[in-house]
Amino acid sequence: MPVTLAVVVLIVALLDRLVGEPPARLHPVVWFGRLVGPLDRPWASPRAVGTLAAVGLPLSAAALVAGAVWLAGDVHPVAGGGVAAFVLFSSTSLRLLSSTAREEIALSETDLPRARDELKALAGREASELSPELVRSAAVESTAENLADGLVATLSAVSVVAIVAAVSGWSGPVLPVAVAAAAWVKAINTMDSMIGYRSKPVGWAGARLDDLVMWLPARLTALLIAAATPSPDPLLSGRRWARIPASPNSGWPMATLAAALGVRLEKPDTYTLNDVAELPTAGAANRGVDLVDRAGWLAFGSTAVISLV
Repeated sequence: MPVTLAVVVLIVALLDRLVGEPPARLHPVVWFGRLVGPLDRPWASPRAVGTLAAVGLPLSAAALVAGAVWLAGDVHPVAGGGVAAFVLFSSTSLRLLSSTAREEIALSETDLPRARDELKALAGREASELSPELVRSAAVESTAENLADGLVATLSAVSVVAIVAAVSGWSGPVLPVAVAAAAWVKAINTMDSMIGYRSKPVGWAGARLDDLVMWLPARLTALLIAAATPSPDPLLSGRRWARIPASPNSGWPMATLAAALGVRLEKPDTYTLNDVAELPTAGAANRGVDLVDRAGWLAFGSTAVISLV
């Protein structure tokens, strides 16, 4: 089973490079989002509804995934691996993240109004008055943060299950449980991105749960970004700014990337990372995306190796 899990991770990495994303009509995360969307409305007891949803929906998604992988594997191991690969592929994103960021950086130089308009695909912020430099800063920040949310978090879940199984000597169905753990994390991330606002009672529990679940992946992402550079200095330097953003987690990958590039990353009136440096040029921003891309491949590779344990 460990070999099967490692093979699944490598297949997912290959699919990400060749395909990028499943079409929306076949995308399980899109389906899950359609369940979450109706929650964002007035409720008589919004915090209770939000708490039940934050606990129940991700667990339901995980149970469904575990059952599907287990049943398919009961028919044939290849079928189980195929279902697991599709679910994990749907729960990770690297190529789309990198290409979207590069397009945004290019637009910041050639078509600023369009760059501002399309920034919403990467970053949730008011962009109508942003300069080209601040547009690029937003693209770099969001690429680092989304590496944690969109890739490292789900792969971390797989790694944790593989490590626990190896340490405990458990010989049960590792593949269904590992992929179910990844689906659980992805469901929590999705809920947080859609309704996870602490100011909204219905989103409070989801936001808190996401903060808890993302604690480790955010810091692992910072480590991976630093590992993608020639020296560990970015991780050590970035620690000084990692706690500046209000989020307990997003500052870690962003600050490490700011240190690696030697640039200032800034969300106006909210936070500034590495304030003694200049905002990123297009060249620096593209180098940042390249670093994130390398860090993502390190995440795939390390997860595959851990899955062999």
